[in-house]
Amino acid sequence: MTAPILRRLSDLRALHSDWRREGARIGLVPTMGALHEGHLSLVAAAKAACDRVIVTIFVNPKQFNNAEDLAKYPRTELADAEKLAPYGVDAIYVPDPDQIYPEGYATTVSVAGLTDVLEGEFRPGHFDGVATVVAKLFLQSGADHAFFGEKDYQQLMVVTRMARDLDIPITVQGCATVREASGLAMSSRNLRLSPEALGKAGQLYPVLRDLADQLQMGAAFEDLLPAAKAHLAEAGFGDLEYLDLRCAETLEPLSRPDRPSRLLVAAWLDGIRLIDNIAVDKLND
Repeated sequence: MTAPILRRLSDLRALHSDWRREGARIGLVPTMGALHEGHLSLVAAAKAACDRVIVTIFVNPKQFNNAEDLAKYPRTELADAEKLAPYGVDAIYVPDPDQIYPEGYATTVSVAGLTDVLEGEFRPGHFDGVATVVAKLFLQSGADHAFFGEKDYQQLMVVTRMARDLDIPITVQGCATVREASGLAMSSRNLRLSPEALGKAGQLYPVLRDLADQLQMGAAFEDLLPAAKAHLAEAGFGDLEYLDLRCAETLEPLSRPDRPSRLLVAAWLDGIRLIDNIAVDKLND
């Protein structure tokens, strides 16, 4: 059965107030729609951990740096609702814009430090938009747990810190990246890749895996970087915005994985910006 689609905050609050009286644990899966298996894996995790699950669909204008990118973002509400039906979610919240940003809205949530690097360097203001809308969805939903994919690792770190710093009583849970058979991380942006570009995009993950293997054998990241960049260029990737080894907790740059680390990349292919990351285990002493 398709879950009810709610568009007004008052309706959402009435629903989760009833659930609260029942003593239910409420799970939240925030999305911008165009759902794929990666999103659905978050829904499955939420269903396994919680009594009630809300999926939100809101294409947030405040996290787009490019108006054209915002305009092109796929809106597939009916198809999304059909994909969610087998999971038995309890509500789909598709708020009207004025339920998130009412007339006169003037507040921005900004997380310092974690947002100054990587995505933050190339998409100024992006994480302010993310932190603001996610804070609102956390508070509007009354959820106990929120589920985010590790594919957007920096985003996961930002919303976790935001909830902690603002004392929002919610547990943010990261879930493993879901990948295509080629290794390409699932993303709504993949829908905009041509079949030829999709084949090339599968080269991103093997480059990360090879880097991780060599780092585990003791190589320094800066020594490995030129070959990795050359491999991506040969595969057809154009502008490589970043390919970094970072501390998994602070996102500070590292030369070797002397603590839990992540390899993170952002690169352009066929006019589409792709991001990915993988964990790198701590190097044995």
